[in-house]
Amino acid sequence: MKSDPIQSSAIVWLRRDLRLGDNVALMAAARSGASLCIAFNLDPELLRSQRVGAPLVQTFFDALRALRETLRALGSDLVLLEGSFEANLVKLARDLDARALYYNEDYEPGAIARDERVTRALESAGVAVRAHLDHVYFGAGELSTDGGDPYKVFTPYKRRWLERYRIASRKPVASERAIAGRLIPRERLPHTRDVPHPQEFGHEPSRLYPQCGETYARGLLETFLRAEGPSARYATERDIPSLEGTSRLSPQLRAGTIGIRTCFERAFAALERAEPAGARNIETWISELIWREFYQMILRRFPHVATQPFVPAARGIVWNDDRAAFERWCAGQTGYPIVDAAMTQLNATGWMHNRLRMIAASFLTKDLLITWQWGERYFEQHLADADLAQNNGGWQWSASSGTDAAPYFRVFNPILQSKKYDPEGTFIRAQLPALRNVPAKYVHAPWEMPPLLQAQSGCVVGSDYPFPIVDHAAARDRALDAYAAALGKLRVR
Repeated sequence: MKSDPIQSSAIVWLRRDLRLGDNVALMAAARSGASLCIAFNLDPELLRSQRVGAPLVQTFFDALRALRETLRALGSDLVLLEGSFEANLVKLARDLDARALYYNEDYEPGAIARDERVTRALESAGVAVRAHLDHVYFGAGELSTDGGDPYKVFTPYKRRWLERYRIASRKPVASERAIAGRLIPRERLPHTRDVPHPQEFGHEPSRLYPQCGETYARGLLETFLRAEGPSARYATERDIPSLEGTSRLSPQLRAGTIGIRTCFERAFAALERAEPAGARNIETWISELIWREFYQMILRRFPHVATQPFVPAARGIVWNDDRAAFERWCAGQTGYPIVDAAMTQLNATGWMHNRLRMIAASFLTKDLLITWQWGERYFEQHLADADLAQNNGGWQWSASSGTDAAPYFRVFNPILQSKKYDPEGTFIRAQLPALRNVPAKYVHAPWEMPPLLQAQSGCVVGSDYPFPIVDHAAARDRALDAYAAALGKLRVR
């Protein structure tokens, strides 16, 4: 028997904000005085598409499951819908006699178009729609140059961001506390489906993929920022892939299991407590969080970057359409250990160290001269933190086609990068068993080993480990010629 509709109710539509704490839309809905229904809508077409991969699907489903458990402990539930966003949300509003729907904005072009469709459908049904800024600290239109234009270079953007923070800092919102007593009881909510298993949409789960959930995210932040935690050595250890020197919060920020205001508030509080010698570590992490803000702003203000280079001239680069070379890069079979170890980590765990992302991206776009768009899509399919703004920004930076990009003549030498950031080959050996017994002198370039030593170390190049796919020096010259021709630059020697 159908229960009576809930009077004066509102729907909070979650998307990339799977948490109860520090959630702006949830806070606004609670302040409205309405009884609250929290909903999420699964998109089967997206979940089965090439736009998402198993790591991202698994982390989102984990976060949904954790959120549901929390809501049920509070006597309510997560209403999990599937299919048409417009039809489902209109029906849910009618079932609950909801007068308003609240959500947090998303800057991805596809999400913006979706939200516009949902808004039209809900408003036509007599439901007010309220959008809120949540996934970034300052909105894309809040920080502009003195001339009123969006920033295109990170350093002045960061300077303006910090200036704005000093006069208009934003505290985390107490949404978790505000919803107490406002949630619609579980028995009065529509019947809802279970959180699906990734295999339902064609994705194989793995215990190696990052865990995701609000409580877990808070724990990561606490661990990272504690007095003797990784943040105390962040400036020096964040580039060393064999160390746990980063926050590991990127999948949490992608799923929204922790609020960006919470991260900034905790970071600045840690900065105030830090000794002068240690302040640089916290400042470096804050800078990384602002990079996230910058790339989100770029995507919103320049949406063409989702499919095209930011720099128009970069469209003229003649890429090497070598599918076989690309497949070797994907499989971690390039013959360059640091690149192969990075790709092995990605393929197995759904995560890659940021320094390695730059090395792998530079190798694909410069050494192999393969378009960044192929690499961007592969990362999108294999990262648990796959986010269009961050992924695209990083790839276009490496490919020298984006805003604030690396100069076209910056071509990472994979051997020198390996020696600098994994000097003893600790990370390489952990990822590539064939190189486990190779001496440190040769682990970055095993083809340089004498044949007898190759046999003794159990790593015969060409048999146990591949020969390099390209000669770096020759590949660098090829890339510089291609870039110089497209960008109209003098060839750098």
